[in-house]
Amino acid sequence: MKNYDDIGKLLLRLSVGIFVMMHGLFKLANGIEGIIALVSAQGWPAWIAFGVFIGEIVAPALLIVGVVTRAAALTMVFNMVLAIYLAHSAQLFNLTKTGGWVLELQGMFLMGALVVALLGAGRFSLGGSHGRLN
Repeated sequence: MKNYDDIGKLLLRLSVGIFVMMHGLFKLANGIEGIIALVSAQGWPAWIAFGVFIGEIVAPALLIVGVVTRAAALTMVFNMVLAIYLAHSAQLFNLTKTGGWVLELQGMFLMGALVVALLGAGRFSLGGSHGRLN
């Protein structure tokens, strides 16, 4: 039986990377004033909000191509933890009308990135399966 682990890693990297990047590109096109407000409300400097572009554009791009994949995935995990803390902490224990978790999307992004960080890039990546930080 053939081992399809590397194909699974590729599909996971592509799906998590593309879906998170879509959120980053939206913010790039439409601004991050809301994030600046959330960060400022915590008493943090406004420039911290610009880190969203690292977590939602740069890191997903690295994930997609498979270069420094583990570091990129951990950056995305950190980004999602901050997003949940800043924007969704009041919803942490809420359910939808159909019984699902209100933060399913954020949870999937967080766990998907964590799984990539644990598994690595796999053979179908620019960094290769044995590449440093892959």
